[in-house]
Amino acid sequence: MTTTSPTPKSNQAARTALRAPGRTYLSVLDLTPSALEAVLALAGRLKKERALGPDAPTARALAGQSLALLFDKPSLRTRTGFEIAMRELGGNVTCPPSADALGTRETLADVARTLERWVSVAAIRTFEQSRLQEFVNATAQLRVVNALTNEEHPCQALADCLTIAERCGSVRGRTLAYVGDGNNVATSLTHAAVTLGMNLRLASPE
Repeated sequence: MTTTSPTPKSNQAARTALRAPGRTYLSVLDLTPSALEAVLALAGRLKKERALGPDAPTARALAGQSLALLFDKPSLRTRTGFEIAMRELGGNVTCPPSADALGTRETLADVARTLERWVSVAAIRTFEQSRLQEFVNATAQLRVVNALTNEEHPCQALADCLTIAERCGSVRGRTLAYVGDGNNVATSLTHAAVTLGMNLRLASPE
């Protein structure tokens, strides 16, 4: 089976979900089923259009926007993926050293209020989900994305759901078997399954 092309309506729903003032993505549960489906449809379209390079219709979609990557934990795939995606969509990326980013030298609130003057969105990888929420509570303007906490990994869940949709045509009604640690990825996949109507079977060690 093949995925269907996203409609203009679904693309607009995704943009609305991701660009609404003060919008945060801390958990898969932050998105409604329709918004999550629209985001996956738009992600599929962007992936296909990568081959067009600078001639892609969305090559300047994020022109004038800046992303701050604030990482307490090491990262290869997540950090690289965010950075390349932002640049390919015409945006800018800044990666402050971890010592400056998440409350080591300044409070989380001070960091959030400082960054909201310069960047459009912050992608944060940290330990406790509560630290992420503390950052969000300090800013009324900055959009915040959870790039992994000990509790959740919602961006990974989106990537997994996109892969399933590409292979199966849809995630709704499908059954996914997850064998591994009952960790942040398992939690976010559970949230995605509930939101999208997918069956999930978990097998994790005690």
